[in-house]
Amino acid sequence: MYIESVPNRDSPPAVLLRESYREDGKVRKRTLANLSSLSAEVVEGLKVLLRGGVAVPSAEEVFVIERSLPHGHVAAVLGSARSCGASVWFGSAPQDLQPLLLAMLVARVIEPASKLATHRQLSDDTASSSLGRVLGVGQCRAVDLYRALDWLHEAQSAIERRLARQHLVGATLVLYDLTSTWLTGRCCELAARGHSRDGKRDDPQIVFGLVCSAQGCPIAVEVFKGNTADPATVAAQVTKLKGRFGIAHLAWVGDRGMLTSARIEQVLKPQGMDWVSSLRAPQIAQLAQEHGPFQPSLFDERNLLELTSQHFPGERLVVCRNPALAEERARKRLELLAATEVDLGKIVAATARARSPLRGQDAIGLRVGRVIGRFNMAKHFELTITDTALTYRRRTEAIEAEAALDGLYVIRTSLSATELDANATVAAYKSLAHVERAFRSMKTVDLNVRPVFLYNENRVRAHVFLCMLAYYVEWHMRERLKPMLFDDEQLDEATERASAVAKAVRSEHAKDKDKSKRADDGKPLHSFRTLLKDLGTLAYNITHTHNSPNTKIVLTTRPTPIQTKAFELLALNPACTQ
Repeated sequence: MYIESVPNRDSPPAVLLRESYREDGKVRKRTLANLSSLSAEVVEGLKVLLRGGVAVPSAEEVFVIERSLPHGHVAAVLGSARSCGASVWFGSAPQDLQPLLLAMLVARVIEPASKLATHRQLSDDTASSSLGRVLGVGQCRAVDLYRALDWLHEAQSAIERRLARQHLVGATLVLYDLTSTWLTGRCCELAARGHSRDGKRDDPQIVFGLVCSAQGCPIAVEVFKGNTADPATVAAQVTKLKGRFGIAHLAWVGDRGMLTSARIEQVLKPQGMDWVSSLRAPQIAQLAQEHGPFQPSLFDERNLLELTSQHFPGERLVVCRNPALAEERARKRLELLAATEVDLGKIVAATARARSPLRGQDAIGLRVGRVIGRFNMAKHFELTITDTALTYRRRTEAIEAEAALDGLYVIRTSLSATELDANATVAAYKSLAHVERAFRSMKTVDLNVRPVFLYNENRVRAHVFLCMLAYYVEWHMRERLKPMLFDDEQLDEATERASAVAKAVRSEHAKDKDKSKRADDGKPLHSFRTLLKDLGTLAYNITHTHNSPNTKIVLTTRPTPIQTKAFELLALNPACTQ
């Protein structure tokens, strides 16, 4: 049977219910009913029924939307976390804590906040996204989040061991650096006053060291008291990787303040570890005296040369010269010398004025100390202070000796040239920028590890570890989403450039993206954070029907082209989040 509309001259078409049949080998049809008096909606419903479908009223009449929650960013981060192994990380936790740990991890990426604020985000009554409902933790208590932190602290070693074996086994290099963040209150056992990298001198702080793979993927993190010096943290990390994780040999990459000569002799050498670090300014000056002045003509087109020194037995030294850095340091030195002379001239004028002249060696010396301390130029001036006068002159030889080292830095390594050539050695040291990028993401733009509102020492450690795991998920998401981000997909690695000393230059493809603000397919580009906001507009609608008001039906909105592309790159289906 079928419905057919038959023209009826000047009158409206006749709507007929007809049936086809076969007679004497021919297909014939007959009219079963005239449906012309029925409304168009009823006729369309009958057509659906005749085709084997189910005719229902419009969606507005069938479904009542109780609540609409942002969902796309939850689906993206949750799916990525599971792909990264989060379900395995938390698999040994108590059954009620497993989804809560996963929810805390995802919440740290999509909407970082304190644990109490995270609890409000997950609660069914005050949810700011679909996360609590998707994972079934909408009825959790705030104390459950702290229970989850306590478990995470106990499980940190096992999770880090899994990550280390996944990313470091068979690798040569491991990156290590340290940063700090302040605490709220003064009750935490880890809180102490130390060198603040955030300019928060008045607040107690903690410091934490991050271990990353050569590509910048985070592996392990350790929290120390706020007054712990950088070199003092190295031994704990070496013990962790070798003793706890069973990785016997690695080359540690750290800056000159971290991998000092003392730490190399006392920690790395006894453990059989190699290193890539750099020399301090006095050591560079000593090296220049040993090998003669480093003239620009000594450097080839790669701006580096390799040598050895009796002061660093068993090590290769790669001397690098950056002309742009040399020019900048010379400019800055001249400006500081001039500024110092201006202020010293004011003191000289004060001692020579007719009315109330500045007198006394101590008084004059106090003002001079403030000036030279402000600009750090004491080493470049010869000062003569008496009770009635001040004279000064530049130490030309000292200034020239320092200028001869402008733009020079020296990388030191115990690895042989076959394991890591000179260019790759410089590139390895520069890869510490990956750790700095991780700190920037964890502390400011994305994950907001600070400020820390926890007081219990173990929970502070667990909080920092949770932020590291969140960055681990974000790092993998960024790698997959590069075609949609402003990231340079074709950036040559430093080891592939003619000289690792030269500044990395964005590829032509990346420059085109910067100029057009669009991807290759013409869609708008995003930063990671704005892309998450865009994904969040994909809604999670909780509905019911008039016939079954107690039965909840979840309907997600149709993804936009940009959202579809993001989920394709992540290899995820936004509708499958359970």
